[in-house]
Amino acid sequence: METALGIRVTVKAPYEQAVLKATEALKAQGFGILTQIDMKAVLKEKLNVDFRRYTILGACNPPFAHRALLANPDTGLLLPCNVTVFEEGGTCVVTAVDPVEMLGVLKGDAAVREIALEVRARLQKAMASLR
Repeated sequence: METALGIRVTVKAPYEQAVLKATEALKAQGFGILTQIDMKAVLKEKLNVDFRRYTILGACNPPFAHRALLANPDTGLLLPCNVTVFEEGGTCVVTAVDPVEMLGVLKGDAAVREIALEVRARLQKAMASLR
């Protein structure tokens, strides 16, 4: 399912397994995980608030990142591609940013848009494999 900012899929798996499945699906499309942020732990530590299990994965496909940075160095401000895994109503949801939407702020940059379209196709394949 498409959202305003990305691609959303419900995963029929326990939370930890959903994080692992998302990581593996991304890897199969050439993405590595640069960062993994446990928002539940961060919010508890920093604000002493309880929050559902929610992980942000900072995913990067190095060849695409390199091409994008060569095309426009400002692209680095928008990297890596974020993928989230969170619990919602007894299920797990995985969302991936739509790089076309995210990189759309670089209006008129045809080279970056072409790369974003390629990255979107890879993320869509990764997300489809989670269904």
